[in-house]
Amino acid sequence: MSEWWTYRPSDFLLFAPRTYYRLFELYNQEIWPLHIVALAAGVTILVLMRARAAWRGRVVAAVLAACWLWVAWAFHWQRYATINWAAGYFAVGFALQALLLIWVGIARDRLRFDSNPSTRTRIGAEIFLFELIDQPLLGLLVGRQWLQLEFFGVAPDPTALATVGLLLAANRVPWAAWPLPVLWCLIGGTTSFLMSAAR
Repeated sequence: MSEWWTYRPSDFLLFAPRTYYRLFELYNQEIWPLHIVALAAGVTILVLMRARAAWRGRVVAAVLAACWLWVAWAFHWQRYATINWAAGYFAVGFALQALLLIWVGIARDRLRFDSNPSTRTRIGAEIFLFELIDQPLLGLLVGRQWLQLEFFGVAPDPTALATVGLLLAANRVPWAAWPLPVLWCLIGGTTSFLMSAAR
């Protein structure tokens, strides 16, 4: 048996990077044109963050919860589980986050945005906008095919990071809404690092 210090980071990856990208190709082909619906949902969230309506936080929470639930079922449970044994647990985590968003944002109406945005609010909005628009474009710049790109609302990484941006932009969101998006950012970031190391 090899000594532990002889392992490279890529040795801990459960699948080849090309397998992961092929999974996204097939997924994006199968769900098209849902990407347009997800983009429209993201634009709706951006508009509502600037609106003055009292109910806007509830609508943002509902849209975001629907995105988390979709990713839990359609990506993690239906597809990612075919190449990663932990995807079933990821699906449960994403479904739990959807329920937390419903509880925090709809039932308790605690997802609220300032009319006069602070620096923190602007940073959160920029993170959200980056995940909605710029992140897929960066994927093209690094050489991924458009069918291999990850989009907000239908893929886990941009959905989780966009959620972190929204939570940062909101006022005094209960702590329970934070751990799962942050944890997924760590998991997704680690997976991306391992896939880069495996190339």
